[in-house]
Amino acid sequence: MRPRVVLVLALAAIVFGGVMLVPAAYARLDGDTGTLGIGADPAPTPPAPTAPPPPTLAAAPVSINLGKGNFFSWALLDRETGAISGSANKTATNSTESMVKVWIVSDYLRRLGDKAPSASRLKQASVAIRRSDDKAAQSLYNASGGSAVLSRMTTMCGLKETKPVVPPGEKSAWWSYTKMSPADAVRMGECVKNGKAAGPKWTKWVLTEMTKVNGTTAKRDQPYGGRWGIIDGLPPQIIKQGVGIKNGWTPIFVDNKWHVNCLAVADNWVLAVMMRYPIKKGLDFGASVCASVAEQLVAPQPGAALKVPQLSGGKHGIGWPSPKPPAEG
Repeated sequence: MRPRVVLVLALAAIVFGGVMLVPAAYARLDGDTGTLGIGADPAPTPPAPTAPPPPTLAAAPVSINLGKGNFFSWALLDRETGAISGSANKTATNSTESMVKVWIVSDYLRRLGDKAPSASRLKQASVAIRRSDDKAAQSLYNASGGSAVLSRMTTMCGLKETKPVVPPGEKSAWWSYTKMSPADAVRMGECVKNGKAAGPKWTKWVLTEMTKVNGTTAKRDQPYGGRWGIIDGLPPQIIKQGVGIKNGWTPIFVDNKWHVNCLAVADNWVLAVMMRYPIKKGLDFGASVCASVAEQLVAPQPGAALKVPQLSGGKHGIGWPSPKPPAEG
């Protein structure tokens, strides 16, 4: 049978001009059975689709101009590499205001060791973060040794530009007056995120509280509403990854400026924004600056971030002076 099949194929080739064409297929002579088979070439396997990387924050140029005589600075820490990027003046300082409360709470809880806090102390720790309650933070600060709290923060978190400030006529430092740079603020945030600040028992609790900060810049929420700023410049895909925040904000009438700080902590990054600008612009202005910085750092760009308010003065937030820390509460 095999010689006859070969002869048939040869004749067919002559009929078609010496070339036997079988579109989209090939002719084969089965070596085992001697039969002619027609089979399609196997299609190439397409590469598996690659899912786009989830959005994150990454070093990038930031365009913010607060005008002459004002202060603006920011820093971003890449948690994978430890690199800190930011503005050229990222080591310049601002008063921390309430941003430092996240350390005050963490320090208190870590120092308890295996001892459980009382229900009242745990509530103080919670509202100091969620509602930025001054009396609660001051009570924990006093219970932990006052100025020693700030000394431990500087040492344990490896801060470089941070300095406690003792106001004229006072004997000890006020936590709200602590001078800190954005570069040090992200180091403090990393200290909280990596567990050094609150210790293995309380770190998850502190980070969870930071995701539950509430209240807006509206007058009805002040002076304790702190969920604004960086969080408003992030797309939902980043927020749902679990972003903790702690802001600090006070109108200081000595220099007639708002002192506003924003801190946000995530799995891959820590961001801090600091500024001083005229009180008449309102708190909404500072919140919008923090949101704009975050929006500009979202990667990939463009279109990954939510639209944030334009940088213009708001009607809220004009009012109270930087208070003396209240007595033990």
